[in-house]
Amino acid sequence: METVKPTNKTPIPGPEEQEPQTSMPAPASPWKEAFRELKKNKLAIVGMFIISFFILIAIFAPFLTSYAPSTLNAGPRLTSPNLNNWFGTDDLGRDIFTRIVYGARISLLVGFFAVTGALIFGSMLGIIAGYYGRWVDMLISRFFDIMLAFPSILLAIAIVAILGPSLQNALIAIAIINIPIFGRLVRSKVISIREEEYILAAKAQGMKSGRILIHHVLPNSTAPIIVQATLGFGTAILEAAALGFLGLGAQPPTPEWGAMLSDARQYIQSAPWTVLFPGISIMLVVLGFNMIGDGLRDALDPKMKN
Repeated sequence: METVKPTNKTPIPGPEEQEPQTSMPAPASPWKEAFRELKKNKLAIVGMFIISFFILIAIFAPFLTSYAPSTLNAGPRLTSPNLNNWFGTDDLGRDIFTRIVYGARISLLVGFFAVTGALIFGSMLGIIAGYYGRWVDMLISRFFDIMLAFPSILLAIAIVAILGPSLQNALIAIAIINIPIFGRLVRSKVISIREEEYILAAKAQGMKSGRILIHHVLPNSTAPIIVQATLGFGTAILEAAALGFLGLGAQPPTPEWGAMLSDARQYIQSAPWTVLFPGISIMLVVLGFNMIGDGLRDALDPKMKN
């Protein structure tokens, strides 16, 4: 009779006896992580409050004042701030608070459309130059270098002088002078990712260049574009104010902040409030966008994280 030798092997548990495996938490989305980092930046939060404040007063401008921005007041001119005119009146008797509130609409719209135009055309040229390279890259890069060789405000003045002074032409000029800034930024980013494995794999699978640019190259270039667009808002508003101050932007009686500074510069000593409030408005809006842009750069740049 055969004897069965005992074995030290432990029986394999069945499916119902196996311990449940703990699933690893999914990694956080880069954009969620960037937003989490942005909320920790106090200066960026302050910038958001500033810009949100000006957006709200621009939207609800008709409900904040009973005056029209271009209507001449029958009362005395150059009156100091009082209960009826919170920011005083200008040399034509117009309520400065009303013109500041309506001027927020103009400045924010100029910044939005100018940056959007520069972003679209600059990004397109930058992607084409960085992806295709060779003579295409050389031609587009030389175009960018020529534009950047001129001071931006002088180039804007030249463009408006050719097209004619108006708010629309100033907007076009601001968009044009910012094209090479976005173009060179996107070009450098595309050059750094065009040799990545997922791009080479897409080419090996026979994917067309246009589809690669839209589905792979452009989405991976959005972080620096968003940062530059936010900073570009403040720059565009400042450039629009400069053109308005020189009489090449918004024309009277449009309540544009730069034009208001130009009209009030001769009263800087006798009626300083006519210069003070438009100047503070420009400073706050530009400061707000710069704070947000700096916060986005710190949140989206891995090198800035501890």
